[in-house]
Amino acid sequence: MPRVAAIDCGTNSIRLLVAELTHRHDGTVDLRDLHREMRIVRLGQGVDATGRLAPEALERTREALAAYTIAARRKGVEKVRMVATSATRDASNREDFFAMTRDVLGVEAEVITGDEEARLSFTGAVGEQDPDDGPFLVVDVGGGSTELVLGTWDGQRADVLAARSVDIGCVRITERTLRSDPPTAEEVAAGRELAAEVLADAFAAVDVSKARTWIGVAGTVTTLSAVAQELPEYDSERTHLSKLTRADIDRIAGGLLAADHETRAANPVIHPGRVDVIGGGALIVQVLAEQLARRGGPADLVVSEHDILDGIALSLS
Repeated sequence: MPRVAAIDCGTNSIRLLVAELTHRHDGTVDLRDLHREMRIVRLGQGVDATGRLAPEALERTREALAAYTIAARRKGVEKVRMVATSATRDASNREDFFAMTRDVLGVEAEVITGDEEARLSFTGAVGEQDPDDGPFLVVDVGGGSTELVLGTWDGQRADVLAARSVDIGCVRITERTLRSDPPTAEEVAAGRELAAEVLADAFAAVDVSKARTWIGVAGTVTTLSAVAQELPEYDSERTHLSKLTRADIDRIAGGLLAADHETRAANPVIHPGRVDVIGGGALIVQVLAEQLARRGGPADLVVSEHDILDGIALSLS
């Protein structure tokens, strides 16, 4: 049973999964979690405006990666795969990032395409779903990009039918449009317009009317679930496979966008590193729900704690 480490370095956070893989006789693979960890490093800080990774953002990422390297070694990891997404794809000084990751981790970080990011997220998200509830639409709202993936799951293997990644995420939309605290009505309207415009490309490529189940992955969506449930502290067991209705999404998004920084920071389920951008993430999810309704897609959002990290780990089998 080999032990593997998957690292996902996004625009806002860097996450680690150490897992044990078991190969079944039918050719499928079971994944057992040994350790999951997430740190907010805001690697994409200012990238949208400057086109460069900020030195302080690189240093925050280096510190997190050094801790992950130690954790992986202590767990007896045999294989490591690290993927880097939107922020590094866009940065002119991306070689500074690669040199740092090689030095700290000892392996090359991969800058994957948006479509590959989407496929890995889909594979990780559908593993616990009933195949009869498919086709599935998996949506990953990240810091710098959002992925839509349509596919099926037969209980053993995932089959992706269509996928598209577009450059809109909680960090990008906040830096571009939601500059006040709390954002003004005009800023929210501008953010909504921007999200709808950018997401239109994804909806053109992915026929969401074919989906029976909508699954949301990653920190924005899981945080919205924790807020909706009014949890006293963040609890992944309570958020995993929970559901958000359209009314839930509208209520939570409206509340977060109307709240100031102090109010959001006082909510115990919102990670300090998400306080500034959770309103933007909620706005994107709200626009997604609106567009799905217009296009005959699923109404309720199933929240999953399993995502691209699980897909990366399974790719090492």
